Amino acid sequence: MKQIYTFGTYLHDKFGAKVYKVGINISGFTCPNIDGTVAKGGCTFCENDSFSASTNETKALKGFHLNLTSEENPFLDKQLLQLEQQFQSISRRQAREYGAEKFLVYFQSFTNTYAPFETLKALYDKALTFENVVGLSIGTRSDSITEETLDYLSELAKTKEIWIEFGIQSVYDATLERINRGHDSANVKEWIQKSKAKGLNVCGHLIFGLPGEDKEMMLETTRQAYSWEIDSVKYHPLYVVKKTALANEYMRGEFTPIDEDAYLDVLVEAIKMKPENISIQRVTAGINDDSLLAPDWCRDKNLQVKHINKVLKPLGLKY
Repeated sequence: MKQIYTFGTYLHDKFGAKVYKVGINISGFTCPNIDGTVAKGGCTFCENDSFSASTNETKALKGFHLNLTSEENPFLDKQLLQLEQQFQSISRRQAREYGAEKFLVYFQSFTNTYAPFETLKALYDKALTFENVVGLSIGTRSDSITEETLDYLSELAKTKEIWIEFGIQSVYDATLERINRGHDSANVKEWIQKSKAKGLNVCGHLIFGLPGEDKEMMLETTRQAYSWEIDSVKYHPLYVVKKTALANEYMRGEFTPIDEDAYLDVLVEAIKMKPENISIQRVTAGINDDSLLAPDWCRDKNLQVKHINKVLKPLGLKY
């Protein structure tokens, strides 16, 4: 059986050690699709109540559109402390439980380029001072990054491992509009290509099972994402959690989640067409708590991976 080319393999080959991503959740970061800059309410699948910053903090960190400087951000010291505390706690556990030797600091929750540049620079610079950190991975939206930030990250990339993670989701604008994404597919392509042109590594997130999409539409999104020369990919099934607009659609019978067989079918096809140089960071997603409404098969990630390996086996592959 041939092991699928994973992100972990890529990192181990490059650094000769076990490299783990340390997911960080910095309070105060929001999203232009939540705060009203480009839309209100966020994507239909987004649980907005998970954003817990105060009203004043939200205004202070609304984004680069306000042209704030670090001196006007009274929450920066708090954010820097959160960053260090979370990194130390998570990295120590990863070292103890999994033998992690080196780390990528992963700015994970919400839109992690959507803040004044000086705030971003302070956080990124701080993260790179931590022991055994080899670089950063920054989750963001294509409508929430600037040339200034890209130029800065490009400089960092000369000596550090720098990744930007963009939510591609779909190349169909009708789908993006239906999920209240707030930007079109052309915007994603533009900023992925700009990031690549500046020498940055790009991970693209793809969601299978979006409202109104069939298998061929999901695979067309996949084809185009690959053609944009992304370096890594995350595949997600769309699942429904409480306190979202999608939950309301589901309860009204207006949305039916993708079933596991259909997800496995499109996932296998996506993997088969994937260029060998693109690493895989995730093959599925889910949550096992009371917030999940549907589909129930998304509760057990271990069982999902077992089923994924079962359908990959005839291809001589394993994850």
